[in-house]
Amino acid sequence: MSQLPHFSLKKPDLKKVDRGKVIAVLEKDPTKYRKLLEEANEPSYIYWDKFQYKVQDNILDSEELWYLIRQFRNISSTEILIKSEGGEFFKWLRLPSTEEYLHEIDMVSGGQLLPYPNVISQSNQQTFINRGIIEEAIASSQLEGAHTTRAVAKKMIIEKREPRNESERMIFNNYKTINAIEEDYKSKNLSLDLLFEIHGMLTQETVNKTEQNRLRNDKDEIAVQGQIGSTEYISHVPPNERFVKSEINRLIEYANDQTNEKFTHPIIKAIFLHFWVGYLHPFTDGNGRLARALFYWYLLRKGYWTFMFLPISTVIKKAPGQYSLAYIYSEQDGLDITYFYDFHLRKILQAIREFQSYLENKIKENKKVDMIISKKIVLNERQKQLVHYFISDTNPSTTVSSHSVVNNVSRQTAAKDLKQLESVSFLYSKKEGKYVRYYPSEKLIEMAKR
Repeated sequence: MSQLPHFSLKKPDLKKVDRGKVIAVLEKDPTKYRKLLEEANEPSYIYWDKFQYKVQDNILDSEELWYLIRQFRNISSTEILIKSEGGEFFKWLRLPSTEEYLHEIDMVSGGQLLPYPNVISQSNQQTFINRGIIEEAIASSQLEGAHTTRAVAKKMIIEKREPRNESERMIFNNYKTINAIEEDYKSKNLSLDLLFEIHGMLTQETVNKTEQNRLRNDKDEIAVQGQIGSTEYISHVPPNERFVKSEINRLIEYANDQTNEKFTHPIIKAIFLHFWVGYLHPFTDGNGRLARALFYWYLLRKGYWTFMFLPISTVIKKAPGQYSLAYIYSEQDGLDITYFYDFHLRKILQAIREFQSYLENKIKENKKVDMIISKKIVLNERQKQLVHYFISDTNPSTTVSSHSVVNNVSRQTAAKDLKQLESVSFLYSKKEGKYVRYYPSEKLIEMAKR
């Protein structure tokens, strides 16, 4: 096991708090302290490390206020089916903002994410889905330590180049797996065999074959490492193998909606599944990618198909420290998974808004292309996006294979797109090795300068 220090949350000693004083003060002015409680939960669910500086009072000190917060959270929380190694269950607090956020996500998932029929035609949706899958595959792998740039990784996938190293293989495997979930796995119940299959696809040629098709054991001595600030720590020591083997079956039943629990909103349940896989850490490697893959798997099963447009890992990757702390807070602060679900709801909303901004840019790009080309020349959406790429990128080029992968169309359709652009002298082709590569013509470059 790693010799790194274990990360442990700094906590005030609440045993020293004068509980009688806190209760008396609360009873004297409940409205005031209800507002202070709200400040600790909204606009984000905060832990002591931030709370002690954010929430102040002239009667109760920070420790006394935190005691009040923890009592309120404990009383108001509901246990869920995720069990800790110690035998207690994780719990969550349904925050006031939760209903608003879930409603917004549901409305988007019902069609509001795609308000522009001229941009998101039926035939063009696969282009945006494929973009989402590529971006998710790259970012999810980078979160797990894949060391390569987004540009290099994207080019590898688009040009169907074989991975050259372990980092590229991680990304390529992730891309294949998310595609398999979207095309096939979403229609299957989860089982231990399917879990092994998904994990095997994610870790193909990146882990020893002896580490596939089996759950990890205690001899593997697995510890989750993370970086908090500038220091590396052990952020999580997974439960023992006996506990994992018993709980993985409960996780599978939960994922298949085969438990007797009350209804849980699919978004929340997908987030809980994500956390559960991360907590159990059932394999020697690839657990983070597996957790995020099952998040998508569950939502697609529940009809949230628009999530294929949303590469949520790209948003999480912008705040990896917050992601790690969401796990740590949930495990170390009274098994309160509210930290984790609150973090993820906000990241989903951020991913939605970033995609909507992306769509707005595509509309502007289409208008720019329409202004440049002759009205006599009718281009489809794929061709318009390609023309914009050719007039806006520094060293643009493409191939039939690249155009086919980006837009998720057949090679025949991709070749037809390119040949038509070549026939109106927007592109010219050049044989380079076994590929025919297309470049912008002087005519197109001159038209763009006008």
